[in-house]
Amino acid sequence: MSTIRIPPVLRPSVGGAKSVTAEGATLGAVLDDFFARYPAVKAQILTPEGTLSTFVNIFVDDQDVRYLQGLATPLGPDTTVTLLPAMAGGAS
Repeated sequence: MSTIRIPPVLRPSVGGAKSVTAEGATLGAVLDDFFARYPAVKAQILTPEGTLSTFVNIFVDDQDVRYLQGLATPLGPDTTVTLLPAMAGGAS
């Protein structure tokens, strides 16, 4: 079972949890399991077309999935998935 680390901005959508567990052999399957329990988070992670949003970075055991296999990235039984929303803004 994989552990998904939840950033503070998404915690209200998951009942305040800092992390949750989900099952699946790939990142896509783990996220599907996660979204089945927390559907409000899906629109913040995936585009309407089902691809990874450019506004969130996802790391699998500290490796950016954009440099791995994206949603097809295979996961082991004790994998940590970290959701990290992109930050924007600054002084104007």
